[in-house]
Amino acid sequence: MSGEYPPVHHCPSPNFGSRRNGLTPDLVVLHYTGMETAADAFVRLCSAEHEVSAHYLIEESGRILQLVSESKRAWHAGEGAWGGSGDVNSRSVGIEIANSGSVPYAAAQIAALESLLPPIMKRWGIRPEGVIGHSDIAIARKRDPGPRLDWRRLALLGLSVWPETRSMSDIDGERFLLAAKIFGYSPPDGVAFPERVDEVLKAFRLRFFPWEAGPLNARDMAAVQDLAWRFPARREAVKQSQT
Repeated sequence: MSGEYPPVHHCPSPNFGSRRNGLTPDLVVLHYTGMETAADAFVRLCSAEHEVSAHYLIEESGRILQLVSESKRAWHAGEGAWGGSGDVNSRSVGIEIANSGSVPYAAAQIAALESLLPPIMKRWGIRPEGVIGHSDIAIARKRDPGPRLDWRRLALLGLSVWPETRSMSDIDGERFLLAAKIFGYSPPDGVAFPERVDEVLKAFRLRFFPWEAGPLNARDMAAVQDLAWRFPARREAVKQSQT
């Protein structure tokens, strides 16, 4: 592994363990803290009683705190799943951005994030499609990093991905779910078909079209199918989509 760190302050959290089953990071998961201040978040992320942590915390000023070594398993992803695999904690680097979830991110925070992501991705060989949000892996449970994070900007910098929607597609809930699954989403089990479509659509739009409302539409279809075609996380599902 290579790549230099941007300036970081090492503030170790006791909340970590060893990565399981020989796994190493192939994802970066972005979060907002959902708390009023970075100081409040820091206390929680370093409190043994809460059993939660992340590898990095980006303060409002843009200062980056490293709480857990990237070689270790931080506790930020819960029971999330991506690309058909769980234990996201063992296969990811978690970045918390201090934000209540109701206000824009500070420019200094975004600049810090943009300086932090490239060396992480280089060290672990993480591709842009591996930079995802907490809401992507925890459908119907989490909303962070929320609608105010500019994913398109990250994609233009090669730090995530963005869909192309030049050609529209017929609206079909089953094909939407299949394409979303190929891209990486894990539709919730034990939920009736219409509700599964609604819940995956909410997570998808939260990242790509956060101000869109209403039922599944042609732009949603075109976007998810483009992402599935160009950036499949579940390559074994591609064959299913072609039969």
